[in-house]
Amino acid sequence: MTFCKITAIIRSERLEKVEHALQDSGQSGITVTKVKGYGELRNPFNNDWMEGHMRIELFTHTEKSDELVRVIMNAAHIGLAGDGIIAILPVQKIYRIREKKLIKAGTT
Repeated sequence: MTFCKITAIIRSERLEKVEHALQDSGQSGITVTKVKGYGELRNPFNNDWMEGHMRIELFTHTEKSDELVRVIMNAAHIGLAGDGIIAILPVQKIYRIREKKLIKAGTT
């Protein structure tokens, strides 16, 4: 069984909707971080091109990743530049620090 990490950068105002959608889908855990950056949409009228967004990270079975990406996209989408991006990365191993042991190992 293989695992992946999904990272989504979304608009701050869409975070609550995305969180609820992920909970409704059965996702057991996520990490949320406030981030700043810019992509295709840069504000030339602002001295600082950086915009505030939220980064959501979660680990899941690779087989479930497409479903979770759809959940995030549907909840985060408003149809404008700056809606965000989603990346899926392979995960080799996951360790639980509390137990000091390997809890998930991906296969290649």
